[in-house]
Amino acid sequence: MRRTFALTVLFLSTLCSLSFAQDDAAELAKKLANPIASLVSVPFQNNTDYGIGEMRGTRNTMNFQPVLPISLNKDWNVITRIVAPYVTQYNVTGFGEKQSGLSDAVMSAFFSPKNSEKLTWGVGPAFLLPIATNDYLATKKFGVGPTAVALKQANGWTLGALVNQLWSVAGNEDRPDVSQMFVQPFLVYNWKSGAGLGANMEFTQNWKASTTTLWLNPTISAVTALGKQKTQFVIGPRFNLAAPDGGKADWGWRAVVIFLFPK
Repeated sequence: MRRTFALTVLFLSTLCSLSFAQDDAAELAKKLANPIASLVSVPFQNNTDYGIGEMRGTRNTMNFQPVLPISLNKDWNVITRIVAPYVTQYNVTGFGEKQSGLSDAVMSAFFSPKNSEKLTWGVGPAFLLPIATNDYLATKKFGVGPTAVALKQANGWTLGALVNQLWSVAGNEDRPDVSQMFVQPFLVYNWKSGAGLGANMEFTQNWKASTTTLWLNPTISAVTALGKQKTQFVIGPRFNLAAPDGGKADWGWRAVVIFLFPK
């Protein structure tokens, strides 16, 4: 593990040293630390988790997470984000059993002022979209609720939190209703090279089932250019601090590739 971590740090450091203006890298890294920055990006976030439950299952989740900012007028932006997961899991619902397919997606729209000197913030609606292609990965419910994000950036540091609450309002009557809160505090430090060190926590509370899931995700990152394509790479371990009975994972890892399209 130590050797793998050292090689990862070396790899990301090499990326940062490629032909890419330092000022541009620093500015892009700062925007990427801000979930509601005015920056078009297309992240692919892969999470692999091991030792899930009594059957020591494995789950891989690839999240497709495009971000599209829209200028409403001279004072306001709306930042649209969608998280569409593709899940493949083994030995989670039963020994020798496998499920794969799209899970339900969450789409958010943050209305955010363009000029916020001290605190960057955004609020808006969030939607649960029942697009799952596998019954085990589906709620079969359409949901809606509020979402908000607030953060402070200074001297390379970004500190903030994102939250949403979703309630089901339509869908399959044979499936349980949805009432779920998601909270994600985050902390990132970015150097002028575009390299970064950070962590977030992902807290999910299922009010209907009275269950809590909590992940801690420390990461290292680098901004570079692959040819003309500006890109960020992120990698780090995942630690499952809390989960519903029988569903806790031993550990996992996260790897992210983000394609950037600055104006």
